[in-house]
Amino acid sequence: GSGKTIILALKVAYLHAKNPEWKIAVTFNTRSLKEQFQQLIRTFTYEHINEEPNWENIDIYHAWGSSAIEGIYYNFCKDHQIEYFDFSSAKRLTNEYGQEFDAACEHVLSMCTTVTSKYDLIVIDEAQDFSSAFLKICYSLLNAPKRLIYAYDELQSLNKKSMDTPENIFGVDEKGVPLVVLKNELGQPKQDIVLNTCYRNSKQTLTTAHALGFGIYRDQMVQMFAQSSLWNDIGYRVINGSLSFGNTVTLTRDNDTSPDFLSNHSDLDDLISFKVFEDELSQIEYVVNEIKKNIEEDELRPDDIIVVHTNPLATKGAVGAYRSKLYDLGINSNLAGVSTSADVFFTDDAVTFTGIFRAKGNEAAMVYVINSEYCYDGFELAKKRNILFTAITRSKAWVRVCGVG
Repeated sequence: GSGKTIILALKVAYLHAKNPEWKIAVTFNTRSLKEQFQQLIRTFTYEHINEEPNWENIDIYHAWGSSAIEGIYYNFCKDHQIEYFDFSSAKRLTNEYGQEFDAACEHVLSMCTTVTSKYDLIVIDEAQDFSSAFLKICYSLLNAPKRLIYAYDELQSLNKKSMDTPENIFGVDEKGVPLVVLKNELGQPKQDIVLNTCYRNSKQTLTTAHALGFGIYRDQMVQMFAQSSLWNDIGYRVINGSLSFGNTVTLTRDNDTSPDFLSNHSDLDDLISFKVFEDELSQIEYVVNEIKKNIEEDELRPDDIIVVHTNPLATKGAVGAYRSKLYDLGINSNLAGVSTSADVFFTDDAVTFTGIFRAKGNEAAMVYVINSEYCYDGFELAKKRNILFTAITRSKAWVRVCGVG
């Protein structure tokens, strides 16, 4: 909610207006971001030059791509006459689920000795989801002086990756000198920028999401920043204790980093609430009835509402009962990427049901998180807690976290 996607779109529009001859690429992991990027870049370009962008010079591509839709990796394979691997065939390159695209990128880099550069600027959103191999592909496609902008949020990583340093990601030249070093020098534009203000979530929602994402109140925390100073960087301040390892500390967010318009408008229990149900049927009844109330009494539109299922492998089967009951009440709904195009997340006059991967990068006034017990414990707990963090922080106003048992 710090505005990463908006800032990237602003940069593209500004640089396109200043350098209309530049060839620019924008890439991302969540396919439904494509439409959002198109709308934002068009709006911001009109502000600069009062006309439509020259889309001939701006490619908005999914990272992977296929024969059906262009993508950075797919086009790289096609341009360099290297075998392309889709998801199914990429499984042959790795034994680890979730590492298919990484393996495909590593393979293409190993097969390609000479790269034909084609872009003057590449912008990467959701970089926490990409391996260094994909970032290297983007870097290799750039003309000198290699203008690359990438934005990331490590707590939204839904795999085992964490962002490495640019020195490790991009490697060194033949003399051992790092190809990329980010510096913040006095009097120069910053190259490494932390966005510490959250515009989307109330401070109550964001601190709750952080507490659950890190497992702050467990006997054994799930994960933690490698540097304690990062808590300051992302907008927290100390009100008690010492912000150093081995010490007790109490942190809070103030109005500078979490604007208080939501906090002033609604009570805490209205902004975020947790609902525990004895069985799945009770959870379904609650969510369906609350959505009906949201639309009929609370003056929300159907497309103000997102329902996020926590287990990406079970989403399609799990949300059918909810959608059926809503249909019986005359309320339309979509399952993002299944009943809609993969490039579309919201449709007019319909509640959006989604798995966590398609939810990323999107936001709505009311968010229901269902079957959150999936994120309580078990294998790959950090990944599960990141799912919960990501789901909660889709909300621009209200969150209902629901679970069974």
